Amino acid sequence: MKKATSTDFDIVIVGGGIVGATMACMLKNLPLRVALVDRILHDPTNVPYLQGEQRFDPRVSALTIASINLFSDLGVWESITGMRCCSYQAMEVWDAEGTGQIHFSAEDIKQPSLGTIVENSIVNTALYSLLNNIENLELLAPVEIDDLSTIQYGDDFRAKLTTKDGRELTTTLVVAADGTNSRIRSLAQFKTREWDYGHQALVTTVRTELPHEHKALQRFIDTGPLAFLPLLPAADSEDERYCSIVWSLVPERSRKMLEMTDQQFKIELALNLEHKLGNIEAIEQRFAFPLRQRHAIDYFRGNIVLMGDAAHTIHPLAGQGVNLGLLDAATLSSELARGVQAGRNLADPIVLGRYQRKRIGHNLGMMWLMEGFKHLFAEQALPVRWLRNMGMSGLDNISVIKNHLARRAMGLDW
Repeated sequence: MKKATSTDFDIVIVGGGIVGATMACMLKNLPLRVALVDRILHDPTNVPYLQGEQRFDPRVSALTIASINLFSDLGVWESITGMRCCSYQAMEVWDAEGTGQIHFSAEDIKQPSLGTIVENSIVNTALYSLLNNIENLELLAPVEIDDLSTIQYGDDFRAKLTTKDGRELTTTLVVAADGTNSRIRSLAQFKTREWDYGHQALVTTVRTELPHEHKALQRFIDTGPLAFLPLLPAADSEDERYCSIVWSLVPERSRKMLEMTDQQFKIELALNLEHKLGNIEAIEQRFAFPLRQRHAIDYFRGNIVLMGDAAHTIHPLAGQGVNLGLLDAATLSSELARGVQAGRNLADPIVLGRYQRKRIGHNLGMMWLMEGFKHLFAEQALPVRWLRNMGMSGLDNISVIKNHLARRAMGLDW
């Protein structure tokens, strides 16, 4: 990676999180000048694991097999597993308001795991280690984008990005990977469909009395789904008593949970998981953030293209958000490479249109599936509760359909 000296590029990626950094890595073999712009300078030492701490990063991702394969192809998966992560071979989902339950198993679909839980900071550390060795890439950080405009050179239109410190960057294509509150999406005036879920996601890390045995747990409660995602404190550890918690709650209940003492919260949490993992023995700091569904009507406009959370945000019900963004990166980089080989402009509507067609349907399908689950399990009318419990138990006995759903969620049949 070169020092940030240029101001003119072929592609500028705005947003250096997992999706943006992955996109930059996937362009490493193309004959293009690429810039990765982020408002935060990634500090590889600011990772709990690398600091020798037992503490976990509260931000974790449930990576699917498709995402793992992508990282393996880039050559960073070995680095990730060399730090710490936790694969899970089974998942148990059940309804708090009845007897309905469903079990998923990696063995049933002939896969080594259903997925892997990884701290986001560890994924970024592995990606930035690769970024540092990419010759055609410049990293501009910490840099914030203040304005976006279009300039014309003859018949060629280019984007001009103005930073808050007054620098001007010109580029053929801007890739917006700057998250759910995307500055680029706002400046380019993309239209979106969006609404509040009326919930907040409460996240933390806990140590449990009983081992998780590499199984993910999810209980649907009338106040929102509660997920326990298995963690390991080190790559070679056999201590299976750590879990990342994601609990979807209405704001008032979320506020009360944050105000509880650690002891009160540990009791409440164990009770709501029906003591499946025994008592909660320790807990780290709790955080909460609002949940909002958002989807851009178009994924590209002129020479601006959206990906990841800048294009779509989804309920964390099944941990699909970052995986959808990584599939965006894989598809967009593939279409750009195809366009370069054909001699097309990077912002050619044919190139960007192919990316949009391949991703928009898949993303919308996953979003509406999660929305349907959310409404189904929020409904407390007795007939609906009876039907969903019967449906879950029935589906659990139909292996063909159940295993197809598992493969779709894992990104194997996209």
